[in-house]
Amino acid sequence: MIINIYKKFNHLLVIFIIAAFSLNSCGIYKRSDVKDNPVNDKDKREKNINEGRGITFGGKNARSGQFDFATSNAMWRATLEILDFVPLANADYGGGIINTDWYSENNSSNESLKISIQFLSNEIRVDGIKVNIFKKNCDVNNNCIVNKVNSELNGELKLAILKRATRIKKGDLKKSREGLPEYRSGKLKKGK
Repeated sequence: MIINIYKKFNHLLVIFIIAAFSLNSCGIYKRSDVKDNPVNDKDKREKNINEGRGITFGGKNARSGQFDFATSNAMWRATLEILDFVPLANADYGGGIINTDWYSENNSSNESLKISIQFLSNEIRVDGIKVNIFKKNCDVNNNCIVNKVNSELNGELKLAILKRATRIKKGDLKKSREGLPEYRSGKLKKGK
């Protein structure tokens, strides 16, 4: 019985060694020199950014591990630009939400507003963003009542964000086309 266990262990050891050598030859492990790779974290991050590396799982064509960062999302950038007059309490790109802190234009302690913006899509669409405004009224004893406000301001903020996002997107497209020949619509002539 001990001999059978010993034989099974030897077979598993041989299979493991063969698998390790075959995986090594597939290119999973790549040898690198220290002089080619930076040692400290700051230099490593800078090298990865310059080389365009990101987070990927499952190969270069898989979308599951790639993330669009906030700087490449026109809706997100436009919202931050529109809300630059008010302090932010929470900005979670992964969760798709921006919450401002309580804000009062005339610094009155009894009335303030809070804006919550939820992103439902990365696309610039009217139904891709949800704007909620909350109003807090406090009395002299600091007893406060918070109500959701449904006013024209919700629509105005949404429209301002969508317009700004469109301008940002057009600017990004214009920058990406720099140096390329201008696209012209129309039919191609024969012989060209």
